[in-house]
Amino acid sequence: EVQLVESGGGSVQPGGSLRLSCVASGFTFSNYHMAWFRQAPGKGLEWVSEVNGVGDKKWYADSVKGRFTISQDNTKTTLDLQMNSLKPEDTGMYYCVADGRPRCIASRYPADYTYWGPGTQVTVSS
Repeated sequence: EVQLVESGGGSVQPGGSLRLSCVASGFTFSNYHMAWFRQAPGKGLEWVSEVNGVGDKKWYADSVKGRFTISQDNTKTTLDLQMNSLKPEDTGMYYCVADGRPRCIASRYPADYTYWGPGTQVTVSS
């Protein structure tokens, strides 16, 4: 059974930091593109960041570039998202997702990802 379980969300003031983690099981982690999406209240899903299976290619949305860092540990089958200099507009539910199709580019489309975690809430507010 495939499982993606996120943790690390919470409430933080603007300028603060959070580290999200996702533990994956039930599939060959190193063969999958792993990504983070988020959804702000009343808005659609937004692609945030992605890493390929071997971890040598990483992509970021312009809105988070320079502030967020994605990383993975293929031994532990975990995916992390270090979020620094958080802004109120970073508020939302963050989802860990996985796509097993072989590809060389990132995908910002939610429909391209087969597996989704239940999400973890991030709130940035003063």
